[in-house]
Amino acid sequence: MNLITSRDNSLVKDLRRLSQDSTAYRKLGRVWLEGDHLCRAALTRGVKPEHAVFAESLWATAPSEWTQAAERNTVLPDALFAEISSLESPAKMGFILAAPSALALQANTPTVVLDRVQDAGNVGSILRSASAFGFKQVLAIKGSAALWSPKVLRAGMGAHFGLHLVEGLGIDDLDALDLPLVATSSHQGPFLHTLLVRASLPMPCAWLMGHEGQGVSHALAERATLHVRIAQPGGEESLNVASAAAICLHASATSHLP
Repeated sequence: MNLITSRDNSLVKDLRRLSQDSTAYRKLGRVWLEGDHLCRAALTRGVKPEHAVFAESLWATAPSEWTQAAERNTVLPDALFAEISSLESPAKMGFILAAPSALALQANTPTVVLDRVQDAGNVGSILRSASAFGFKQVLAIKGSAALWSPKVLRAGMGAHFGLHLVEGLGIDDLDALDLPLVATSSHQGPFLHTLLVRASLPMPCAWLMGHEGQGVSHALAERATLHVRIAQPGGEESLNVASAAAICLHASATSHLP
């Protein structure tokens, strides 16, 4: 165990950046997971952390599951741990992982495409839905929230570790997909529930989920095989993109069940 008490220590400075800067993981090559839920999700998926960091008050009673997870353990005074945390109530432990290397797009894997979805909470929620409903690949078009940012990680609740994630893509990169593209729309295409009645919703497929305000871009919508609307009997103009994604992905996942 290594005890660090200085806020000027290089590790402390890096942890502060990783915790508070949404794109620091790209520059530093590491990802910071704060809290036992995220750390446990990573271990369950076979992820090996490089480094575990503990608040001093937790270290003495931390279970061996945490203290033996990484080759290196560092302990910080509680006040210093609170300084690096971006949480209102610091979780008192976390893991440092190697940032994921760039992955190649998988042509035939059920996919969700994020078209400039910018809210970290929405992105994390969509990752959870994708994992829950068997869409094992998520592709992020440039302009989407950074997939491994702290806020997206927290909202994803561990879904990251069961998904094939590719970010920074251009629209033309989607040409490598060998799947029908299904676009959500507020004004064109059949209603989702009618496709379920006719059992005509394609699966596997790639769902296109668009920007919170602008929806799916015109250039991407032109590539869609199918446009789908979600009926809203209550009369709202549109749904939150994460809510729409959950509805659409669940429909796809269950449309061909016996």
